[in-house]
Amino acid sequence: MSDQPSRVAVSEDAAALLRQLTAQHGPLMFHQSGGCCDGSSPMCYPIGMFITGASDVRLGALEVPGLDPIEVYMSESQFEYWKYTHLTIDVVEGRGAGFSVEGPTGNRFLIRSRMLDDAELEYFGLAPQP
Repeated sequence: MSDQPSRVAVSEDAAALLRQLTAQHGPLMFHQSGGCCDGSSPMCYPIGMFITGASDVRLGALEVPGLDPIEVYMSESQFEYWKYTHLTIDVVEGRGAGFSVEGPTGNRFLIRSRMLDDAELEYFGLAPQP
């Protein structure tokens, strides 16, 4: 694990589900949905099932013990709204998003957010300039 600030994290419950889903589907990745069919949900896909493009921003990678890092992306236009926040992928009971791999499990991933602190703002080049 790195001591550098990260824009993304994962809860223990979500990490446990990711270990199960990785065993079933292989390596995974996330793309933060922009509000279409499933609202604004973190969508989890097997690597290669969702192709990122030039207009997607890599937010970072989730560090889940026992797994390779799980990359997290969102569209550049949506990132403009979220760039001052830290996102934690969590899981709750409920119907998962239609195209996300947790759909059949009776759980769904969701985003919990907080504002970046001063040190994180400075690290990401977002601190106000004097």
